[in-house]
Amino acid sequence: MFKKAFFLLFAAFLLASTAAWCKNTLDSGELKIRLNQVGFYPNAKKIVIVLTDKEANFSLLSSNKKKVFSGHLVKSLQPNFAGNYTYTADFSKLTKTGTYVIDVQGVGNSYPFTISSSVHRKVADASIKAYYFMRASIPLEEKYAGKWNRAEGHPDDKVLVHASAAGAERPEGTIISSPRGWYDAGDYNKYIVNSGISTYTLLSLYEDFPDYVKTVKLNIPESGNGVPDLLNETLWNIRWMLTMQDPNDGGVYHKLTNAVFDGMIMPDKATATRYVVQKSTAATLDFAAVMAQSARIFKQYSKELPALADSCLKASEKAWDWAQKNPNVLYNQNAMNQKFSPKITTGDYGDRNVSDEFIWAASELFVTTQNAAYVKSVNLMPDDKMPLPTWNQVRLLGYYSIIRNGNLIKDSYTDLSKLKQKLLDFTDNLIKGTDSTAYQTVMQKNKRNFNWGSNSNAGNEGIALIQAYKLSGDKKYLQYALTNLDYLLGRNGTGYSYVTAYGSKTPMHPHHRPSIADGIVEPIPGLLVGGPNPGMQDHVKVPSVVPDEAYIDNDQAYAVNEIAINWNAPFAYLANAIEALQSQLNN
Repeated sequence: MFKKAFFLLFAAFLLASTAAWCKNTLDSGELKIRLNQVGFYPNAKKIVIVLTDKEANFSLLSSNKKKVFSGHLVKSLQPNFAGNYTYTADFSKLTKTGTYVIDVQGVGNSYPFTISSSVHRKVADASIKAYYFMRASIPLEEKYAGKWNRAEGHPDDKVLVHASAAGAERPEGTIISSPRGWYDAGDYNKYIVNSGISTYTLLSLYEDFPDYVKTVKLNIPESGNGVPDLLNETLWNIRWMLTMQDPNDGGVYHKLTNAVFDGMIMPDKATATRYVVQKSTAATLDFAAVMAQSARIFKQYSKELPALADSCLKASEKAWDWAQKNPNVLYNQNAMNQKFSPKITTGDYGDRNVSDEFIWAASELFVTTQNAAYVKSVNLMPDDKMPLPTWNQVRLLGYYSIIRNGNLIKDSYTDLSKLKQKLLDFTDNLIKGTDSTAYQTVMQKNKRNFNWGSNSNAGNEGIALIQAYKLSGDKKYLQYALTNLDYLLGRNGTGYSYVTAYGSKTPMHPHHRPSIADGIVEPIPGLLVGGPNPGMQDHVKVPSVVPDEAYIDNDQAYAVNEIAINWNAPFAYLANAIEALQSQLNN
């Protein structure tokens, strides 16, 4: 009896050990093989990075474990930021659609991936649908939100004018209504500055690819109303932005906010007093730019949305006039709190230089009205720089709009050719040397890319390259834009696909209040987390301070794992633009 029991115990131990060994072998392979976990287009380049210290053969196995392709790893020309060389598996010649894994000799298997046309369509759609989940002032019904349905949060129909925002017509304590809008990030506040670049980026996707955008179906309450769902979603935020303009003088409040951040609770449980806070030049100019862009887009839907375009243009012009009279009203939260109460301690989005906001607003108004007086009133090209867009650096957004609408304004803007060439020079520098790097992505060429919200840099580099492709027709820009999409979906220093729910190894614990408080294991899908950042401003230790490895999936690690509307927007543009242009991606 003892021998039998011992044998059974030993057999169980052996079975468990074998299973653990197999699992560890597979995990080791997945850990060391870095690839776009969503997949590849049949005719596009297909690159996988392997973290190993020796040359080896690799094979592609189909879903029935049949070997369909084999090759040899090639060592990178340069080491990664950690000082180690990587190896590349290139199977671009495989064009047959299907689901595969890559098996590397001595390493193991990768996560499964797909080769198919429209391979990124689901994640591209989800990146826009994510904004629906960020809506304030509306319940998210199950038929639209699935298991992430929730009660209405923040009706914002009784918002107080903060002392810093008081004026003769709207004294302190005046109650205004300012509903709708998107929650900005992991918190429940709404900020004009960050809404500006986010809304612009999504609207630009429509301007660049209108036919494609009309095919995007998101299952939101407005679906089927004759307006593309992307525009319907942006309208939820645009209509809120319109309420943030003081109708008496045209100035725009910097933000709508609690005095302090809410705890990790659901939106309907967050009932603190809300305020509109101080008008600022940056917010007013960002508002002017977005409303001018909105006017020219929604003019195409005057039947479905009567008078909206006119209202947007009037609001834009009024905001521009206020900024001309108040060119240096900077938002300094610390200084404001020394003068007014209650003290406001939520995100400040302060900006010490608004020359780029003047350039952006002037550019949008110029394109929409074709009145050259706007661009003549600013120094449109103060230097040779083409700075990558962020919430506090928006100059390039204006340049994009001028270039994409060049045929409309070419007779009244004599430097158009010069501006186009500057963009091409900038993007040529972006891609230079990418192929020799360890991961062969534009994003991982430069250590400086890995700051707070680094993943938005990958998206914005991709947008710049798409603009260069549309301008020049040279497919190299499109192909390098795809490398940054590959980066965001897994071909990177951590092996994460940084978009919730898309890929095999994705963030499960983003710094996002509803995803934390809703009691559902999976976070809301389609959210791009901030990404690697060795700064540790949140004091949460990351496993590595190597720039592209400095990430942890921890809901307290807001310096790497928060989500934000201005980070999701460039990803949404990039993923959808690549989908729209997939037929051009010939290896």
